[in-house]
Amino acid sequence: VKSCSVLALQVDGAEILTVEGLAQGEKLHPLQRAFLDEGAYQCGFCTPGMLMSAKALLDENPKPTKEEIREGIHGNLCRCTGYNSIVRAIAAVAEGKYEEGK
Repeated sequence: VKSCSVLALQVDGAEILTVEGLAQGEKLHPLQRAFLDEGAYQCGFCTPGMLMSAKALLDENPKPTKEEIREGIHGNLCRCTGYNSIVRAIAAVAEGKYEEGK
């Protein structure tokens, strides 16, 4: 859900997950770890939106193709990375490289 287009009244009583809620205490979410490892951020401006779009994509489609990943993040703009590292990070999570214990 794009928060800029939803009124607070519309989500009254709903559970909302923000980027701050991805990590479990000090342990980063697999997407956050992959973004760090793959250099999928630079200035950090787009990172929260990219992470949340990636999470929504993987929740709906756990094994997306790179084209589906690109489509899944198409609403997020990044001026720094050229998107390749972002797609690579999301694909790594989808491929299981960041599962628990790895």
